[in-house]
Amino acid sequence: MAKIIEQVKDMLPRDADVTNISFEGANIVMYSKNKEFFLDNRGAIKKIVSTIKKRVELRCDPSIPIAIEKAEKEIRKIIPKEAGKLNVIFDPQRSQVIIEAEKPGIAIGKSGENLKIIKSKVYWVPLVKRIPSIRSKLIEKIRNVLYENDDYRKKFLHKIGERIYGPKRKEGKTNYARVTFLGASRQVGRSAFLLQTDESKILLDCGVNVAAKGQDQYPYMDVSELKIEELDAVVLSHAHLDHCGLIPLLFKYGYRGPVYCTAPTRDVAALLCLDMITIGNKENRGALYSSSDVKEMVKHTVILNYEEVSDISPDIRLTFYNAGHTLGSSMCHFHIGEGLHNFMYTGDMNFETSNLLAPAVTRFPRLETLMIEGTYGGKDDVTATRQESEDYLLNIIRTTIGRGGKVLLPVLGVGRSQEIMVIVERAIREGKLPQIPVFVQGMVWDVTAIHTAYPDFFNNKVKQAIFHKNENPFLSKIFKHVGSQKEMKQVMEETGPCIVMATSGMMTGGASVEYFKNLGENPKNSLVLTSYQGEGSLGRRLQHGEKEIMFMEGSKQMPVKVKMDIYSIHGFTGHSDRNQLMNFVGRATPRPKKLIVVHGEIGKVLDFASSAHKAYRMETTAPKNLETIRLV
Repeated sequence: MAKIIEQVKDMLPRDADVTNISFEGANIVMYSKNKEFFLDNRGAIKKIVSTIKKRVELRCDPSIPIAIEKAEKEIRKIIPKEAGKLNVIFDPQRSQVIIEAEKPGIAIGKSGENLKIIKSKVYWVPLVKRIPSIRSKLIEKIRNVLYENDDYRKKFLHKIGERIYGPKRKEGKTNYARVTFLGASRQVGRSAFLLQTDESKILLDCGVNVAAKGQDQYPYMDVSELKIEELDAVVLSHAHLDHCGLIPLLFKYGYRGPVYCTAPTRDVAALLCLDMITIGNKENRGALYSSSDVKEMVKHTVILNYEEVSDISPDIRLTFYNAGHTLGSSMCHFHIGEGLHNFMYTGDMNFETSNLLAPAVTRFPRLETLMIEGTYGGKDDVTATRQESEDYLLNIIRTTIGRGGKVLLPVLGVGRSQEIMVIVERAIREGKLPQIPVFVQGMVWDVTAIHTAYPDFFNNKVKQAIFHKNENPFLSKIFKHVGSQKEMKQVMEETGPCIVMATSGMMTGGASVEYFKNLGENPKNSLVLTSYQGEGSLGRRLQHGEKEIMFMEGSKQMPVKVKMDIYSIHGFTGHSDRNQLMNFVGRATPRPKKLIVVHGEIGKVLDFASSAHKAYRMETTAPKNLETIRLV
């Protein structure tokens, strides 16, 4: 640690007047009292970066920036009114000013012109963030948590840097790397994997199986190798409960290390975990953790962008790549040791351009071992195209609306629901569907609001519509927010033909089950299942044709006789089907030498592993839970 700081000091010009050098995670931050050097370092920082191969940032010493009140007036003068509403938040600890704008591109200016002017006028380092087009109370709370804990975050991020650049626990080079499978191996749900070297321990995802009961809901967290106090980091691939749902529990039990993820993943994960607490309390099951534990998770997140390389421990470097599964979903690439091994965990991935997202990336600097999901890896798992699925969905909606019925779409709050919103909005705008209301229940609306904060993560077609045509599909007047029990009752009892979108997608709880209880006995209505239905879930039982479902109402069992039409559409999945999985492995560049298949039912992962072995002549395996595989 001292070595790298001394190396940076030795490379600085004499007049740099640097008063402090600290870490922000793997990044190195310098504070200078020389205003001229701050505004024009004459290539000094670029030279340091090219030498040490680390990200280096220069800021003014906290004594230099002009007073906050005066600085805010200057900033508001500089940024054009066309940028819309502005929130200006100062971080005196780090000489930074966060500017939240409705139109961040205008706030930044051409080639960052406005930001350069702000730096030269007020000596604060400006950071621009987007105000969501749909108000998101959750994003406001998350940002407030981060702003209010500036001092703690500064110390926390410096501590991460001390671990990365400080003395190693073990002498010498990294000699081995291995993965222990704590869940989601030969099954779907409760994803958790422990990546270990002789120096580091990294937990990849930590989820819950919402469709299971008892201990089968949770990963095997009691293995001897997994000690919370020894974890260097948690890496979260994406925000679905089977991947993120138990991370706050780690903080309940004392974990205070970093959680690496993308910004949308952080926001949606916090929302889903808070929702899990609410549902647990409503259903008298109790909650595994509290909102305070979710807050701790947020406080300890470290945000990385796609293809941003970052050290996360002394011998492991992490890079996220677009996974195409949900907003901000990531394939996690780990460079282990000094070129010892390159390992990638795909999380859930989709190798197809959806109506919302670009397909998973296939080009990487190096890759020896690929750990890939196999949800639809069975030989019969070849789904309809997205266009065929879209046509089928629109036909179901037209038929149901034509006979005066309602269409219930139980959806995952993240991804599938937003893609279907895009499809329905376009169909109504183009006259392919009548002008009907689309009622969006609670959490789906909240997740959609988060989507409006991160349009840069959408595919090019949607981005162009938003940025160049000012056509944001999520702002259409057809979408109606349902936020209370009273509004929900009105939709069920007083509203005519409509579409209702509600969680959970597997119908394991939440508003989708309440709607089903009310709508299920009317043959005019239709239920359309668009997501994977886990074993034991109500959605799976309806797929299998059960005609009577019993529910507990107080102390009595109440039956629902299923008379509504039941449909399943697999083509909107955020997962790759069998052909796409095979194509992804075949097109991965460089092609991995070893393939590990997880996150799929036993027959599917074994079949996919066998087929990939025959097709590509690579070593393949589909491990069981609690197995450990040595990578090198």
